[in-house]
Amino acid sequence: MNLADYLLNVAAVLLWLSWRSARFIKPAPAATISSVLKHVGTTRPRRWLLLVWLLVLLLGRGVLYWRIGSRVNWVPLLNIGCLSLQFNSVSPTRMLIFSFASFGVMLFVFYVWLLLLDVVNRRVPDTDIWQKMVRLHLGWLHNLPAVLKITLPAFVLAAAWVFANPYLVEAGMAVRPTSAAQMIQQALVVGLGAFLAWKYLIVVVLFLGIVNTYLYLGSHSFWSFVNVTSRNILGPLRRAPLRTGRVDFSGAAALALVWLAWTAAERFLSVLFRRLPL
Repeated sequence: MNLADYLLNVAAVLLWLSWRSARFIKPAPAATISSVLKHVGTTRPRRWLLLVWLLVLLLGRGVLYWRIGSRVNWVPLLNIGCLSLQFNSVSPTRMLIFSFASFGVMLFVFYVWLLLLDVVNRRVPDTDIWQKMVRLHLGWLHNLPAVLKITLPAFVLAAAWVFANPYLVEAGMAVRPTSAAQMIQQALVVGLGAFLAWKYLIVVVLFLGIVNTYLYLGSHSFWSFVNVTSRNILGPLRRAPLRTGRVDFSGAAALALVWLAWTAAERFLSVLFRRLPL
């Protein structure tokens, strides 16, 4: 069930991206007025149809989770960084909420990745098609200062926790804060959990960068984008003595460092949240 939920989340995010991408595709110039009217009359409904399918998917799988999950005693978990929220599959309402929340978390992580890529590759021109797609999907978020792009996910996640906390407490999924100070501390820790989403993106980019350095994987523009992004991530390690002859160990060192640091950060934030208030 967990694998099915993950794959359906991927499908839902792809539907969302397809809906967003439809705005970026500029139609070819039409030869006649009738062809223009025909294009306008067919493209817009198709674009909105993607949102309809997304809604059908989220509602449909919520019902499916309730029907199947309650029979197999499935307890879905919603991972938000420093803690995981448990949902009771016996309740159809909670399964519908979980369906939308699970999609929301994956979409949130995806945009956290886009913001990081936008900051790391801020000097990469729009001639790079992959970086251009990152900026197009970000929309107005691309125009924000780099510091705000980095910290915005933490503020959004912290605010979401403050907003959802009363409902989580009422549902028995969270403990009621004993004071406003504890609520603020919880929001801060949950907000810091947004940075944990960087882990897998950085690890995958660095790994692909290492592989593409020593193995020829073709001349596709994707590999050029991976190489540029990997070099930009490794920028702080350029002066470190990690090169021996023609072999550069900076990628491997950064890969290990990121994995260990983020794994330790996950455990630290989880323990810290359980010990609140300080």
